[in-house]
Amino acid sequence: MTRASQCLCDVVLDETIGRATPDIEHERAVAIFDLLEENVFEPVGHSEGPYRLNLSLVDSRLVLTITTQAGAAVATHILSLTPFRRIVKDYFLICESYYEAIRTSSPSQIEAIDMGRRGVHNEGSQTLMDRLEGKINMDFDTARRLFTLVCVLHWRG
Repeated sequence: MTRASQCLCDVVLDETIGRATPDIEHERAVAIFDLLEENVFEPVGHSEGPYRLNLSLVDSRLVLTITTQAGAAVATHILSLTPFRRIVKDYFLICESYYEAIRTSSPSQIEAIDMGRRGVHNEGSQTLMDRLEGKINMDFDTARRLFTLVCVLHWRG
């Protein structure tokens, strides 16, 4: 098994995600681009990637449908978004503080807020890894990029 096969080659947001403002659509596209640019992603028990990931929302749950690059079904995982609600809310609040600080605060204040922002982002990334443990193997950087996408899915602008 090569490292190149343990990755995502495509991420699609299902129509259940809904469309958003142009700014939010841009953030979603950037999050997907970053995720695809570099990732380690392997469904447990399946080593014949690369993989396509379809994300959808069903009854306030995140549905991750994984197929091979050729389209063969691999796995579907359904995650409750409840464990992410507080983290995503905290992340958005600290991001607002960060963007405000960029306009009005000293570099040391901006750095302190950014450290807090990264800490909350890391917490969300670890929660995502924990929720997918035994289902999908990924490195922490991939979990960070995937958590960014989960956050952008929540962003209403």
